[in-house]
Amino acid sequence: MISPSELIINKDGSAFHLHLRPEQLADRLILVGDPARVSAVASCFEEKECEVSNREFHTITGRYKGKRITVVSHGIGTDNIDIVLNELDALANIDFTTREIKPDFRQLTMVRIGTSGGLQPYAPIGTYVAAEHSIGFDGVLYFYANTESVRDLQMEKELLRQLDWKVEGLRPYVVKADPSLIEQITQGDMVRGMTIAANGFYGPQGRLLRLPLADPQLNPKIQAFNFEGHQITNYEMESSALAGLAALMGHRAMTVCCIIAGRVDNNMNTDYASALDNLIDTVLERI
Repeated sequence: MISPSELIINKDGSAFHLHLRPEQLADRLILVGDPARVSAVASCFEEKECEVSNREFHTITGRYKGKRITVVSHGIGTDNIDIVLNELDALANIDFTTREIKPDFRQLTMVRIGTSGGLQPYAPIGTYVAAEHSIGFDGVLYFYANTESVRDLQMEKELLRQLDWKVEGLRPYVVKADPSLIEQITQGDMVRGMTIAANGFYGPQGRLLRLPLADPQLNPKIQAFNFEGHQITNYEMESSALAGLAALMGHRAMTVCCIIAGRVDNNMNTDYASALDNLIDTVLERI
């Protein structure tokens, strides 16, 4: 039995942070960062079963063209992904009455839709990039056992070598997204890339304001990285923990982002709503 201090269940039988009850969870999920974006996705539903909200975690479950789908906001950062993935998995695979793991595993399919900064000229503003590989600059995965089973250790070594890694106390990790889900969602009209999940927006992504950077040349080295034809395409802040935790748990997960900032050309599109809406429509059709 899992103790109350490890799995916190609210008085109404819902998960501690998400405030979602097991029966409210669909097998197909769309994850977004912004709580307001949940309503934008759910506006495409023909019917809505439930809507719950707590802090940055906003959830709507409904139906789109006969498919039961849950949309969840996770906020910013891999630390929030750790909360969301563990509670979603608990809702699916732990009996909230007995606090015991269910004998039959329930697999979830999760697609995170986000925005991102592009690092390659072939991924300019407006491009949709699916994270076939996610590079973690965060460390969340290292707190769990058996991560070697889901990490690309050879690519990690090559990252350290080619980037001449200088950031003390942090070792990047690499995880592949679920291959079948990548095929299902990309269908030949999205870039399949390598996405860095940074543990911050400014210094960790090479943005220089008032504080000097530990390695001012990190971004040029990232842009030049090439391993067996794989190049690093973009920055965001959640994909590594999503891919890594989902793989350890046995779920299908991936991230697809709309490029809204060109880190090579130093340009930015703040009016990206229509491009993101098109991406949402595409994922809803294909999930």
